[in-house]
Amino acid sequence: MIDLHIHSTHSDGSDTPARLVELGRRAGLHAMALTDHDTMAGTEDFLAACRAHGMTGISGIEISVDVDGGPGSLHILGYGMDPHHPAIHKNLGWVLDGRAWRNERIVEKLNELGLELNLDEVRAYAGEDVVARPHIARALIGRGYVSTVAEAFDKYLAKGRPAYIDRYRLNPEEGISMIRETGGIAVIAHPFTWENDDARLEAGLRTLQSFGLNGIEAIYSEYTPEQTVTLLRLAKRLGLLVTGGSDYHGLAKPDIALGRGFGALSVPDTCLLPLLAALGPDNPWVVTPS
Repeated sequence: MIDLHIHSTHSDGSDTPARLVELGRRAGLHAMALTDHDTMAGTEDFLAACRAHGMTGISGIEISVDVDGGPGSLHILGYGMDPHHPAIHKNLGWVLDGRAWRNERIVEKLNELGLELNLDEVRAYAGEDVVARPHIARALIGRGYVSTVAEAFDKYLAKGRPAYIDRYRLNPEEGISMIRETGGIAVIAHPFTWENDDARLEAGLRTLQSFGLNGIEAIYSEYTPEQTVTLLRLAKRLGLLVTGGSDYHGLAKPDIALGRGFGALSVPDTCLLPLLAALGPDNPWVVTPS
């Protein structure tokens, strides 16, 4: 069993990269990929822990890309990327600058709504990690304004709520190009979050393929068996790799278990070998047991 979609304290998860590997081993996983939002800062620690535990580990990232219109958001997973490549620093620098601006504006909005909060409080919840909305949610809990992260999002922070602010994103072609340029494989994350109409999804995937998309996350915590079958058939028809993962965040999404999702998730080993083959045997950002 494998899990190719997990988040650490370097973005909006609650477990360190090393702790994730420990938890993965206990859960019976033998391969994992760290896919933090818009950062690869945890890569070195994650891969070192994978080596120590005799587990296959793959460097990774999850980026949000900008799409015009459409019912949802588009996220792209990158696997096997070089975290030190200049294209990573350049492109993610722009994204992180946009995140910083967004955080300032969200706090300002909350203040305008009568909720006293400042960025120093929020940073205290983030520690050394990238400040994101879950950290703002925890600061709101600390102030007693809400009881849970979910309540903070429902009342204030989710898209369409009064303190929501959008942020800078790469466009799909830029995001996929960055992943490919830095030695990686580009995979669309949870595709139905982007488009839930089968025909429009297929048309969109064909466009992404023209930009260099390699695969599709067909096995995911929130998908029904019927949705999974639809995506598996679509991947086969388009010649895309198949991946899967839990989207584990720890305390930020307490109902999702590492490797098991809501309890029934099982990403088969058959998803791993084609991905490793596509990354190549000499990719230094893939760790396999000796």
